[in-house]
Order: sequence, then structure tokens, then C-alpha cells
Amino acid sequence: MMKRLKLYWNLLRKPSVHYSLGFLTLSGFIAGIIFWGGFNTALEVTNTEQFCIGCHEMYSNPYQELKTTIHYTNRSGVRAECSDCHVPHGWTHKIGRKMEASKEVWGWIFGSINTPEKFEAKRRELAEREWQRLKANDSLECRNCHEFDSMDFTLQDPRASQAHSTALADGEQTCIDCHKGIAHKLPDMAGVSR
Repeated sequence: MMKRLKLYWNLLRKPSVHYSLGFLTLSGFIAGIIFWGGFNTALEVTNTEQFCIGCHEMYSNPYQELKTTIHYTNRSGVRAECSDCHVPHGWTHKIGRKMEASKEVWGWIFGSINTPEKFEAKRRELAEREWQRLKANDSLECRNCHEFDSMDFTLQDPRASQAHSTALADGEQTCIDCHKGIAHKLPDMAGVSR
């Protein structure tokens, strides 16, 4: 058995002696397709609502809050999932967000928000980090569904119409500036000027 393993190892160590460049190129191409397919499949699986609420912390806290909002149940029947608001749709931005999300996995492993009390204690820190991210990317996730160019301001409440038209003209504001707490309960904002 060991003799055979050594033979295979030597074959793999010096493949150009036994295999043509075409075979190696084709093998590398096929291996790349398999890797890419597996990678993208894993990426899409981690973007599902079932994956997001698979851990007790997310199901018990933010998901229960989401279920009471217009993003979950509304007159049009369109439902936003976790990834719709927390993961950009574009591939490059999505990969960056997935890398950032490794901090959340770290928190899950060490149980930093595994009870409602711990979650509440960290709510403001988590919310502020998400608000900063959304501010920095011009509320990219919001704009996947809501776009100023598609809004009919005449059909909006007068206050919303005025705020949206001002934000459009100003160009400095982004969705998260006014819509904090739209899908989740606001943290204790004592001592913060909004």
C-alpha cells in the first residue's frame, strides 16, 4: 500500500513527465469550474433566510422584530429577506460583505449575543456598525429595491414626498439617514443627537 502511495505521489509531483500540457490545462479548467460552482453554491446558501435564522440568536431577536414590519408583510406581498438588506447584490460588494460577516460568526461562536439580554446590551453597537456601513455604501442594499428615479412623489405622504425630493436634490443624504429602525427596533439612543 505504501509503495503504491509513493508511486502516485511521484506521478503527481512530476506530472509533466507523464501528462501532456493539454491534459493538464483541461484538468485545471475542469477543477476550476468545480471549485467555482461549489464556491458560488456555498455563497448562495449563506444568503438564504433559512441560513440566517438558523442560529437561535438571529431567530429569537432580529427575525422576530422583522416579522412585525412592512418589509415582512405588506399590501404588495413582496417580502425582504435578511440578505436583501444586509448583503449587496453585486458580486464584488457581496464578497466584501461576506468577509465582514466573519465577525458575526465569531460573535456566534463565542456567544456574545446568544441571549436576549446580551443582544440588547450590544444592540446599539451592532446597529451603529450597520448604519455606518449603509451610509458608506450609499444604502446600496436599499437601492436594490427602492430608487428615487422610480418614486412617484405625488403618491407619497406629503412629509415623505418633501423629504425624498429634498434628499434627491441634495445628493448628500442616503436612505439610512432617515430610515433607521425601519426593520428592527431602535437601540437606546440616549445621548445621541439625530
